[in-house]
Amino acid sequence: MKIAFDVDVLAKQMDINRMVHQAADWGYKYIEQSPHPRINPFYKHPLFSAECEKEYKKALSETGVEISSFIVVYRWSGPTEEERQMAVKNWKRIIEIAVNMGVRVINTELSGDPNMAEICNGMWYRSMEELLPIIEKEGLRVEIQSHPYDFSEFNNETCDLVKSLRSKHLGYVYSVPHTFFYDEGKGDVRNMLKYAGDELTHVLFADTYNHTKDCHYIVNPPWLNKRGKIDACVHQHLAMGEGEVDFDGVFETLREMDFVNRQLRNDAPKVGGDNIACVSMFGFPEKMAKQAPEARERIERELLGKQQP
Repeated sequence: MKIAFDVDVLAKQMDINRMVHQAADWGYKYIEQSPHPRINPFYKHPLFSAECEKEYKKALSETGVEISSFIVVYRWSGPTEEERQMAVKNWKRIIEIAVNMGVRVINTELSGDPNMAEICNGMWYRSMEELLPIIEKEGLRVEIQSHPYDFSEFNNETCDLVKSLRSKHLGYVYSVPHTFFYDEGKGDVRNMLKYAGDELTHVLFADTYNHTKDCHYIVNPPWLNKRGKIDACVHQHLAMGEGEVDFDGVFETLREMDFVNRQLRNDAPKVGGDNIACVSMFGFPEKMAKQAPEARERIERELLGKQQP
């Protein structure tokens, strides 16, 4: 299993070289490269100039850090055909970049519109018809998560979408800070992780509050707090223990599933290599120097049985 750090919080403060060195200084051997304005910006065509690539590779070489995965967010579910076609073009370019950088995993979202779920569902399958043969040809693993304000916000429904394509080149991402969206506020992490089963290849670690509880998030005017009254979603990526997620349940279930060592799926070697546990905390850069190493140490202790000095 690879333990990675999502560098979003660093990319907003520093250049690529310093970003990589900072992750290394916090004890991380892997970086999950979330959308970055010079590399893989949200929704837009990938960039990654020759100068940018050189800078990144130099920093990786200096630190011994590797990129576990890219995160990309493109409108491959539309809802318009023009948006979908642009997204597919973006996907083809990021696949080229990943192959060139030796990155075998791309983590993504469905990126649809919950108000047009039927259209977005069809658009996503149309995009997969075009992209999956390329993904399989290049030997990549593309991992999919449902996200708040997506055409599918639910864990089991999104797992079923991934499983329906029956490809060993696809995986499922369980994003812990989205837990309360995944089952409408119940927070039953044990059953949701088990439902993902063999398709579970990636877990994002951060905490959050249950947005379905009254006054956990206060938005004015008051009726905006009720789901369906406004096209907006609120969630957080806090340090483990700062919110309401059942992390004992998360870790116990991952140990039961042997998430660390699970290298086979349907009796075939797992495409893309090891499963990934990624620390995905945003919003409080002033706390990160303490919280980032603590999160890594907890994952090592809970899943690898490593005792910290």
